[in-house]
Amino acid sequence: MSIQKVAVIGSGVMGSGIAAQIANAGVPVVLLDIVPKDADDRSAIAKGAIAKMLKTDHLAPLMSKKNAKLITPGNLEDDLELLKDCDLIIEVVLEDLKIKHATYEKIQKHRKKDSIVTSNTSTIPLAKLIEGQPKEFVKDFMISHFFNPPRYLRLLELIVGPDTRKDAVKTVRDFCDIQLGKGVVMCKDTPGFIVNRLLVFWMQASVNAAIEDGVPIEIADAVMGKPIGVPKTAVFGLIDLVGVDLMPYLSSSMLSSLPEDDQYRKIYKDYPFVGQMIEAGYNGRKGKGGFYRLNPDAPKGTKEKQALRLSADSFSEDQYHKADKPKLESVAAGKKGLQAVVTTEDDGGAYAWKVLSQTLSYAASLVPQIADNIAAVDEAMRLGTNWKKGPFQMIDDLGPKWFADKLREEGMDVPPLLDAVGDGSFYKVIEGKLHYFGTDNTYHAVERADGVLLLRDIKLSSEPVIKTASASVWDIGDGVLCVEFTGKMNALDEPVFDAYWQAIKKIGDGSGDYKALVIYNEGSHFSAGANLGLAIFAMNIALWPQIESLVTGGQKVYKALKYAPFPVVSAPSGMALGGGCEILLHSDHVQAHAETYTGLVEVGVGLIPGWGGCKEMILRYQAEEREQHAKRTGGKQLWFSPANTPMGAVRKAFETIALAKVAKSAQEAKELRYLKPSDEITMNRDRLLFDAKQKALELAKDYQVPEAVEEIRLPGPTGKMALELAVNDLRKNGKATPYDVPVSLAVAEVLSGGPKADWTQPVSEDDLLKLEVKEFMQLVKNEGTQARVEHMLEKGKPLRN
Repeated sequence: MSIQKVAVIGSGVMGSGIAAQIANAGVPVVLLDIVPKDADDRSAIAKGAIAKMLKTDHLAPLMSKKNAKLITPGNLEDDLELLKDCDLIIEVVLEDLKIKHATYEKIQKHRKKDSIVTSNTSTIPLAKLIEGQPKEFVKDFMISHFFNPPRYLRLLELIVGPDTRKDAVKTVRDFCDIQLGKGVVMCKDTPGFIVNRLLVFWMQASVNAAIEDGVPIEIADAVMGKPIGVPKTAVFGLIDLVGVDLMPYLSSSMLSSLPEDDQYRKIYKDYPFVGQMIEAGYNGRKGKGGFYRLNPDAPKGTKEKQALRLSADSFSEDQYHKADKPKLESVAAGKKGLQAVVTTEDDGGAYAWKVLSQTLSYAASLVPQIADNIAAVDEAMRLGTNWKKGPFQMIDDLGPKWFADKLREEGMDVPPLLDAVGDGSFYKVIEGKLHYFGTDNTYHAVERADGVLLLRDIKLSSEPVIKTASASVWDIGDGVLCVEFTGKMNALDEPVFDAYWQAIKKIGDGSGDYKALVIYNEGSHFSAGANLGLAIFAMNIALWPQIESLVTGGQKVYKALKYAPFPVVSAPSGMALGGGCEILLHSDHVQAHAETYTGLVEVGVGLIPGWGGCKEMILRYQAEEREQHAKRTGGKQLWFSPANTPMGAVRKAFETIALAKVAKSAQEAKELRYLKPSDEITMNRDRLLFDAKQKALELAKDYQVPEAVEEIRLPGPTGKMALELAVNDLRKNGKATPYDVPVSLAVAEVLSGGPKADWTQPVSEDDLLKLEVKEFMQLVKNEGTQARVEHMLEKGKPLRN
């Protein structure tokens, strides 16, 4: 059975987010909600949810606004008949058992035979959800717990009952994995499943330790964030993000269902100040503030972040003060490892130990109660919270024996699983494959699903074929090489180009040991572009020949890859900016992860794309224009003729590059033509390398080198003049800064083809590359450019003045 259409019942934040992600996967989805009282439009709630999706820009639920067309809104009184066409029905109504049971009754009456029903509950056990339900419903039912926001958090906890059909489980697992891009973790039917069980404990232990030891929340968050591998929101910032008002609800849910001897019951404390915060409207970011807020009395046009001084028994606005930026040895110790953090003798180190000793030992006590093995727990915590490592990986960083001995030293219980691992570790490499320590006291291989290929696994049993200071080249099997960037932010420089040249030489004409090249890495981001640190160093001491050599060197190697006698497939994920975008433009095929954010952003630092980006974008937009012209005319008229001198492609390329447009998804990248219509998208990050490799092998079978574009028809000075008028209008209207003008004109010079071009005098690819170098070098010598590059390096964002 395959899932062709889905229904989501409940269009709140989670329900609408789940529906959006299903639409992102290209699957039609019905979104139903209750009929609002006295409403003119009985489906207003679901329609309003879709309208909100379309307006949301920050953490947008839709990968493309076009995907909203796949969502059909309706209500639970008039539109239940729509369920008969749905293969999967996901319930996302209020966490109230009576409401859920009433909803299941409606679903059961209208769903088709063998359709699958799941609940997104985060707190109610499956056993309670299926109480009193008919057998045919129970066999088709399971819990599919998404995490908020559903598009961006990769975890899906899947909980099945003893009577759930195995084929239904496989269908849902495959759908959520392959089509929705989720890391599916099988959980036991226990309170809070995996992530909420551990996360609620961690937050409670963190609040307790801060209050008991008088630790300011700024110190708590400073040490419990990046130094231990947790997102920068850390503890109190996270509570503000999810909502202070959610904390009592989560605690109540846990306390209502946890075993009597559970450790959470022993550490739980109901602090009066939390209720007082909620009553005063301090619910976190969605309210007036929470543990942090912006000073409401700050001078106009300024922002001052304030932090709450904790008091267990009371809350008042007088407890807010200007937030400190603590500099602690324990925070700096994060670079040396987790043990260095918790053993540092300062407030941060003591706090980190107190919280982590409780949290990690609690995690170790819950296997196999909450999951079959530790690998599942670690996977869930990484994907559901964006922690860099799960609890058992963190224990390995501490040293299991060291951790157990320190627990004993402080009179704390040592969980049996931690005691059993003894002098060993929870993970180890055996014969080139990662293994985990099982509850049977033996090691088991970490198995990957079919279609999953990870570079980190390949590295366990091999050495790079080629290695430079900023890149490595790996043999990923079947005659395919893989270039991996290894510098900071995967920035691009001459050592990366050297790795490309060596790979090109190694593969040769594709008839030997190797026949294709994949460009991929498993960093958070594919590449942030050129190495700006190196660039500003060269600019400050006027090493102009070296900078020009870097620009021409990038052009040469990118062109060599474009016209190589073997296929080149790029597989980006995360940011692919500037030079990182330009390598995509020169690849035969791009197999992009859905969450690829790409664009030619060089104008933000006062430069233009210098590695062929301008050239490739004009070629793409001209190809698009030719196709559209052929459709309009039935192929009867030439795209270019003395009577038809199209400027549309030039304007589109200029707008895209001069405005530094960035695609916020792979789907948007197709719309902006950073990706070709033939490029493909992989939803699950773990499947990206496998998909890219398969595409490279497919292309290698009968590979034909692309034909070089000999004639590019561009308008020359007349076209540049038209673009210049547009730039001047933007400047007059305050939409462009004084420095934007020369940068935009440099883009216009390249895209119009230079002073010798006109519609009847075509230019070549090499002509455009030379223009890129000329305009790039003129800009790079400008003091304004140097200031912008320095600002980007220091602040991480463009300078706007």
